Amino acid sequence: MPHTDVPARSGAVLTALLLAAAVCNLTTGGATVALPDIAASFDASQTTLNLVALGTGLGLAMTVLYAGAIGDRYGRVPVLCIGLVGLLVAGTAASVAPTVETLMAARVLTGVAAGFAFPTTLALITALWAEGPARVRAIALWTATGAVATVGGSVLSGALVVAFGWRIALLLPVPIAVVALLISARAIPRGVAESDEQVDHLGGILSVVAIAALVLGLGIVFAPGDTAMGLALLAAAAVLLAAFVVHQLRVDAPLYDLGVARRRLFWVPAVAGTLAFGSLVGAMFVGQQYLQNILGYDALQAGVALVPAAVALLVCAPFAALLVARGVRVSMIVGYVLLIGAFATMMAWNEATGPVVVALAFALVGGGASFVMTAASRSLTSSTPVRKAGMASATSDLQSDLGGAVLQALLGAVVAGGFAHVFAGLIAASPEASSLSDEVTRALQASFASAAHVAADNPLYAAQILEAARLSFVDGAWAAYLVGGIALVLGLIVVSVGLPGPAAEQQLRDRYREQDAAL
Repeated sequence: MPHTDVPARSGAVLTALLLAAAVCNLTTGGATVALPDIAASFDASQTTLNLVALGTGLGLAMTVLYAGAIGDRYGRVPVLCIGLVGLLVAGTAASVAPTVETLMAARVLTGVAAGFAFPTTLALITALWAEGPARVRAIALWTATGAVATVGGSVLSGALVVAFGWRIALLLPVPIAVVALLISARAIPRGVAESDEQVDHLGGILSVVAIAALVLGLGIVFAPGDTAMGLALLAAAAVLLAAFVVHQLRVDAPLYDLGVARRRLFWVPAVAGTLAFGSLVGAMFVGQQYLQNILGYDALQAGVALVPAAVALLVCAPFAALLVARGVRVSMIVGYVLLIGAFATMMAWNEATGPVVVALAFALVGGGASFVMTAASRSLTSSTPVRKAGMASATSDLQSDLGGAVLQALLGAVVAGGFAHVFAGLIAASPEASSLSDEVTRALQASFASAAHVAADNPLYAAQILEAARLSFVDGAWAAYLVGGIALVLGLIVVSVGLPGPAAEQQLRDRYREQDAAL
């Protein structure tokens, strides 16, 4: 079909793509807000909770590159529909999981299904909307929809957790996936600017295994007793990533074109966007548990507390689109300043923190993510040839998936390690320490929920146990926010130094188009 500025039936097409993106992001928020209830149901440790929350992000992160290439070669709409069907099946399996191990597996499968659906959404926007204001607006809506769904999913899931329990909450994405599937199958044009190159299947397998090892390693490396396994996984990830790069340099049709990835307007926004969206997911992951464990919110109140983030995402999206049109660098700097302010505010939280301060922190996170992610997505897609739209969209998705998974794993591991370390010190200083069995000691250090169970079984010491658990979690969360803040400062430095001003940016983009046209 001829390439016009917008596709036929553009409203229905964009609706289908935004719903599909929303479904993929809803799968994250539901589990996050339900973590305390899941912990109570299965008496799960903090590390186990981290892995439950990580499941979808892990599946997404390890799949998007491979799935994006498959969509470019074999058809983006069929791959999108396969992913949506997979989300229906995996989401249902998660809601009826009989054990926490089954739940973790279902969450990973949910992420894998989303990994097939999510990359195709931005790839189709890139292929169907011509470079210009219409595409920028579509990308801004796509960015805001994904992030708002992540936040809004927590609000809706919180209401479902309170009313019906966490199992029903995990079914939230299913009806939306059905609607997205029906519209996608009927409205979205097929075969637009797709590649005829063979898919690099070996590269795809290497990327899947390498990213899985990286995320899982970060998720357990700080957990008591799991440090050796975490380090082994991180070492394996380093070897596999090196093998992936070597393979990409040698193969005729690489899964990931390193020539494009080396472009200044590609790799800098990719790194910056990864840190920014990761901070949004990490802040929600730690923040949801903080609100419920420390400030006494129930699941619905904790979900509602995220509304300022969703409002800020929506309010900032049109301003982000306008600012990006004047240059990617300035939009990213604005976003990073807001994100750093958010983490600084969260570091100041304590047991007396009021709702206004909580709302301010989440509003800053949402606004900052909107500016950074809109700029990153626009820069990635405009610096990549359309025939490789799957690579650009997969990288954009990888920003949210890998960034969210890595920072969630890292911050979650810091919380778990900090909680266990502080609680161990409190136990050692207690006059009753010698009377505690090894089993009780491990339970006290496992998670806030596990310590609460011990308190319920020992009412004489319940107040002291719960106070120790709160102190330990507060210290662990503070350390996590400090690590996140440091990562954001490094990201701001990368953006400020690595990205050019508006005039130089346009010159680079024109040069990229000339290079791509000559191929």
